[in-house]
Amino acid sequence: MKTKLLSLFALVLMSQAAMAQFHLGVKAGTNITKVDGKSFKDEFRYGYHLGGFAEIRMGNKLVLQPEVLWNQYATRVDSNFSHVYQDVFDGNSNVKLNYLSIPILVNYKLIGNFISLQAGPQFGVLIDQNKTLLQNGGNAFKQGDFSMLAGVLVRMGPIRVNGRYAIGLNNISDIPDDNKWKSQGFQLSVGLAL
Repeated sequence: MKTKLLSLFALVLMSQAAMAQFHLGVKAGTNITKVDGKSFKDEFRYGYHLGGFAEIRMGNKLVLQPEVLWNQYATRVDSNFSHVYQDVFDGNSNVKLNYLSIPILVNYKLIGNFISLQAGPQFGVLIDQNKTLLQNGGNAFKQGDFSMLAGVLVRMGPIRVNGRYAIGLNNISDIPDDNKWKSQGFQLSVGLAL
């Protein structure tokens, strides 16, 4: 009986230690983005993001943080857009791009467990409302956005406050011409580790 009780106690302790190495959480925040390219207004616009994250401890200083986010980027076209892209312009100058994004960040603990620097890639799939999630996933290489992220994470117990900069590395234009469109922006978010 003592052996079973000790085994159960050891199992509980090991599971608690394993859970200290791994956290799941939810987050939400704002995107302040723009699209650089011909006929886009050179201004930042507001969107939002929401989703979940995991924190996987990889030593005393490093934490791997994969996320799954619904990202909305907003931009505006100027009056020249209709002259350059007559076939795709519907008269609305506001553009909203919805992405299913997967950032994979490495956090480096700078000041204890309180402040960390973050860096890593983000893969995004442009979501077409007329297609299923599986069909959208199949278009990842045609309509995807590949970005690099860098930022700062502040931990206050289970609360996570994050600010990061995102720079798009590939052309997100779906129009066959020589003009390249690239996204850039800032993300500010608040999360809760569960």
